[in-house]
Amino acid sequence: MARIESSSLPNGLPLHRVELSTRSTTILVAFDAGARTERAEENGMAHFLEHLVFKGGQKYDDYRKVNQTAETMGAVLNAYTSHDLVAFHITCRAEVAAEAIDLLTDFVGRPKIDAEELDRERGVVIQEIARAHDQPSVVAEHLIDRAAFGDHPLGRPVLGPEEHLRDTFTREGILAFRRRQWVGSRGGAFLVGNLDHLPEDNEMAELFGRFPSISSNGSAEPAPPFAPTTLVEQRESNQSHLRMSYRPSIDPRDGAARAALSVYSTLLGGSMGSRLFDEIREQRGLAYSVYALDHSFSDVPILQLSAGLESGKCVEAYTRMREIVDELRTEGPTEEEVERARAYAAGRRVLAFENTNAVARHAAQQTVVFGQDIDPDKAIAALDAVTYEQVVDVARGISEQLSVACVGPHDQGEFS
Repeated sequence: MARIESSSLPNGLPLHRVELSTRSTTILVAFDAGARTERAEENGMAHFLEHLVFKGGQKYDDYRKVNQTAETMGAVLNAYTSHDLVAFHITCRAEVAAEAIDLLTDFVGRPKIDAEELDRERGVVIQEIARAHDQPSVVAEHLIDRAAFGDHPLGRPVLGPEEHLRDTFTREGILAFRRRQWVGSRGGAFLVGNLDHLPEDNEMAELFGRFPSISSNGSAEPAPPFAPTTLVEQRESNQSHLRMSYRPSIDPRDGAARAALSVYSTLLGGSMGSRLFDEIREQRGLAYSVYALDHSFSDVPILQLSAGLESGKCVEAYTRMREIVDELRTEGPTEEEVERARAYAAGRRVLAFENTNAVARHAAQQTVVFGQDIDPDKAIAALDAVTYEQVVDVARGISEQLSVACVGPHDQGEFS
């Protein structure tokens, strides 16, 4: 069982301790400052800022010191930006947790954002964008976001367009975005794992006090109504990448409903025993990759189906995948399917939570996005508690309409 303590630091940053029986410790700091919080002209700025802080802070004042210090303590240092949030994390052996906190809070809490490094890093991120455009599967992900959400921030790529990196992002604009969105009260610090070697409370407050005390003055635009759209990027290829996006009718702030949606997406396409994998791949041989996944933003849930397959089989697979969702809506799943999917979803969560980094990420999502309980044991229990009737309700509430995106030699009319 996890032992959890939560408090608030003088700068407004919540501090959560999740003690687990392990040899490692993860320190993660997250803010409600993902791509969803960007204005149109800022698209890509949250991700670019994530890159820039790694160039150094006050004590570890260049990227070499940051990287080499982490490596010297045997730690894994990284970050991620999603539509939901931006997070920085370091996982280390428990004995060096104090040094790891010192490193992370220095360059993330007191970044230099050096002008020369900024210009140098532009080219790196432009290459990252170019690489994404060269990968049809990534292009399909960008297309389905746009098909599902249009020009809303949730429909824009986290990386942003190349022209923003090349022409419009300034140091002043980036600092203004940070001041607006990196707000302690809309973020959190998470200490997960073996906590035997943490600094004393006063030193902890001093280290995490490196994050400035800022009043919130930015907000995310509410999710738009569902306006199903089909987008196709034509490419001469033998392979196609298909994405289908539905809107479930659950309340995304209801943890039990999110758990039921997770079990539903598991039985639909989250395992080798799922309906999509069994029929689309095993029985019909239509796709080498086919799966379903669910995700809940703070105010809207999504269900996405994905397939990578031979182009000549794409329309047949699309038609049958859509029929399977319709059949689950009208006929419901079997009790055996729900039981198996519930066990698999909960077991997968148990295995993931053997990793302190996964627990920290879950905790950040729970509290920063939803303002809810971060206990990993309760997250597992929520999946175990899902009933057959709840999954049937989720299946019935999946929208009949859907957005579609495809990269390959196709026309929009093929997916009508």
